[in-house]
This record gives sequence, structure tokens and C-alpha cells, in this order.
Amino acid sequence: MTVFGDLDVSIIDALPPGRQPIVTRLVPPSGEREAWLAVRRRIAEGDQAYIVYPLVEESDSLDVKAATAEVEHVARDLLPGTRVGLLHGRLVKNDKQQVMEAFKNKRLDVLVCTTVIEVGVDVPNATVMVIQHAERYGLAALHQLRGRVGRGQKPSVCLLMSDAAGPGSRRLRVLCETTDGFRIAEEDLKMRGPGELLGTRQHGFPELRVANLVEDADLLMQARDDAAAVAESDPRLRQPVHRALRDELRRRFRDKVAFIEVA
Repeated sequence: MTVFGDLDVSIIDALPPGRQPIVTRLVPPSGEREAWLAVRRRIAEGDQAYIVYPLVEESDSLDVKAATAEVEHVARDLLPGTRVGLLHGRLVKNDKQQVMEAFKNKRLDVLVCTTVIEVGVDVPNATVMVIQHAERYGLAALHQLRGRVGRGQKPSVCLLMSDAAGPGSRRLRVLCETTDGFRIAEEDLKMRGPGELLGTRQHGFPELRVANLVEDADLLMQARDDAAAVAESDPRLRQPVHRALRDELRRRFRDKVAFIEVA
């Protein structure tokens, strides 16, 4: 939307005061045992942990772990001796509040949950996050989830458990290299593309013959300003100098937006 002139951007490039560094690690299946031991040590020291699953309940069509099915496994096998709670979006409001209050007040050591915790959750004593099937999330969602830790006085850790290889692994390694949301967004844009402004594709790249969305941001902003000046001076593109532009707009976009009319 910024490229095509519908959005202005204000940049906030500083973290809120008091935020602690978050170490992010990609954990393959071969490293899971050691990872769970590290989580146990943190809890034994008095810290709390989030264990995030992509599904509420198991699915016949997806080979993916679910929060409701795994909560007993976490309590019995992975983190024995800890107090484990369950939180997901299908719980009624009062039940959600009770679970979160118990976690905030340290009556629970571990919160098995879904992305319901992505925003609006602030528990400074929670310093560990384990994200199961991390390859199934977008970078923005992972970055938001990771932001639930690192909110107190202790350094925090985020463990991305995944058996992904190739592009999936490369995408997750971006999170291990940086906590800079701007860089993460740029890397996501490079790999996934923004999709179409006029059209139905939600990924892929627009038909820019010269410009690069990430590397040429300043040039694109200048082009946007020039386009705004043309639209203000000749909104219907009737001047002879704009005839070629009018014809190109018709050629490119008439089949995507049925009501477009540049006369």
C-alpha cells in the first residue's frame, strides 16, 4: 500500500524501555531432548514458559500436534513435576481469564497454548517460549509470539521446533539472526512477495520492470509522489502528454478491476 500511494509510514525504531534480549534457536528433531532439559532448568530456577501449538485440536488431514492433545504429554513426559495450564481460543471468556490469571500469579509454571497469546499478554516472569511446528507460521506471527517473552529483568529464549528443510529452514533462520522487526519484514517480503494490490494473489511480486520493493524504497516513494502530482494536475489523464499513461493503465488493469474507467 505504501508503494501504490495509499499509506504513509511513521517509523518507531526503538524497543520499549526495559525489554531484555531474546535468544532464538532453531531446534531440529535431534535436538529436542536437550531443548526440553533446558526448559526444565529454567522452570526449576523459577521462570515460566509458553509452549505454543498451531492447532487447538488434532486434525485428520494434518500431521500436526495440537494443544488439547499434547497438554497431558507436556505435563507427564516433557516437563514432569511442573504445573501446566491450557489456553486456546475456543475456551469461554471466563475460563481464559482464569487460566491467564493463574499464569500471571505464578500458580502455573507452563502455559500450553495456541496463537491466542500473540498479542495483549504481559507476564514478565515468562522467559521461555517453545513453538512447535514453527515452519507453519509466518515470520510476522513468529515475531509477535516471540515478543511475549523478554518482558522482565531476565534474558529470554525462544525455541523454534521444526523439521523443515530448504526454504522453510532458511525462513526460520532469519528469526535466529535478528530481533529487528524491520529486517524480518524485509526478508519476508523478499521471500514471499506482497501479492497484488489490484487482483487476488496474496503472495508473489508485482509487475515492476525495474524497481526492487526492498532495495529501491526511496525511489518508489519518489515515484509515488510524482504519481500523486500527476493525479492532482490531470486526474482524468486528458492531457496529450499523459495519453500513453492512460492507455497503459487500461491495458494493465481493466481485466482486474471491472469498474476502472480512465476517460
